[in-house]
Amino acid sequence: MPSRTSQDAEPAETPAAPLPALRVAVLADSDTRWKWGALTARRLTAEAAGDGPDARPVEVSGLLLRGRATPTPRQLAEVGEVGIDAGRVREVTAVEFLHTVRDEGYDLVVLALVGGGVQAMLHGLAALNLPHRPVVVTGYVGVVYEKLADGLLLRHGADVALANSAHDAARFRAVYEGVGADASAVTEAALPFLGGAPYQPEEGRDTVVFAAQPSVPASRADRAYLLRRLVEHARLHPRREVLLKLRSKPGEHTTHIEELPYQKLAQKLPGGLPPNFRLVYGHMGEVLDRTDLLVTVSSTAALESLHRRIPTAILTDLGVREPLGNHHFVGSGLLTSWDRLDGGTRPKPDPEWVAGQGVAADGSYGTAYDTARAKVAGLLDAGRLPPIAPYYTPATAPGYLPGILGRHHLAPDGTPLPGAAAPQEPGRVRGAVRETVRNAARGAYRHGVQRVAPVIRRMGEL
Repeated sequence: MPSRTSQDAEPAETPAAPLPALRVAVLADSDTRWKWGALTARRLTAEAAGDGPDARPVEVSGLLLRGRATPTPRQLAEVGEVGIDAGRVREVTAVEFLHTVRDEGYDLVVLALVGGGVQAMLHGLAALNLPHRPVVVTGYVGVVYEKLADGLLLRHGADVALANSAHDAARFRAVYEGVGADASAVTEAALPFLGGAPYQPEEGRDTVVFAAQPSVPASRADRAYLLRRLVEHARLHPRREVLLKLRSKPGEHTTHIEELPYQKLAQKLPGGLPPNFRLVYGHMGEVLDRTDLLVTVSSTAALESLHRRIPTAILTDLGVREPLGNHHFVGSGLLTSWDRLDGGTRPKPDPEWVAGQGVAADGSYGTAYDTARAKVAGLLDAGRLPPIAPYYTPATAPGYLPGILGRHHLAPDGTPLPGAAAPQEPGRVRGAVRETVRNAARGAYRHGVQRVAPVIRRMGEL
């Protein structure tokens, strides 16, 4: 048989061209929403960034919506590892964000904002009328215990509205269907920041952590009461380490306004603080690594704790009330009081309740985002997407929508108001001056919220 010549040989296969990067933008308006948005983006694109034949690079851009709660560099660093360099995160106005989406050609946008911000961005994105618009995802950063209908309808229009549990998904669909709105965007997932090693008691360690919240409870008397009981608990158990886990330092803002920081209340506490009591900051997951009992009024930290099977207590001392958010835990088996905790009680969570809350303590967390990931992948592969169609329009909510859009310098049709688009800064000096003025204005606002407003309220109560 004659040998094969080089001319007869089959041509070598041409290597496939690399797939283009999947471009993602996360827009957040506070430290906790930044954490939720960045981690959600990573979980939704994990398959695209994997090792399979269809893998493609994923580029995530971090954008912070300028406002009273825009996180500081310290807060961004404290959020923990989210896969995005904090030094590359930049601050934008709503109009600057819309211009960025128009110019950058993102494939996926995650809106980690308060409801009004989501609604404004949805109308703004719709008004861009892009030939190939990005897939839009939104959701909630934690427990949804207030303003359910208001918050949900303000988020309607996104392609994917993430629910953190089966319980929330059912409630979300009921609201949308109840007003005649399309509920197909509602997608069950879980909180993206659950994780950490399961709880293991450690000989010689006995640590109680109280997870503070910026606005729950709101009154000075209630916050002083909780602080006093926490300190008394430390004095009753001198061999126990008692930690007050704080969200922010005075002057910093979080998702909610904190008018009465525990740090300041602690400074005025009669008798001072016992040696086994400490105020701590830092990443919640790292604090939970050494926690033997997590106590809170209604913080999302309770769900993180339950996910890791750490003993968890929800306080009833101030009542079980909607404004406190602890009514969400009715049926959980976690409701108790400081008196009982002082006496050694440790609540036992109800397994059925826990299973319905997206805590995934049963090991199912690894698949919690599968449905959402598949939905996003299908939308990305669909080509041209239909126009964004929020429930609220100038026809359905003419007395509500214009005010929401106006706060973000958008007209009722979603286009920027005259003068809303800031001109490009021609030099670093002007940019530095503008940043200094902006920081001074923000500081003045925070001073007004934390110092002046409470004084005015107290005067009004006289």
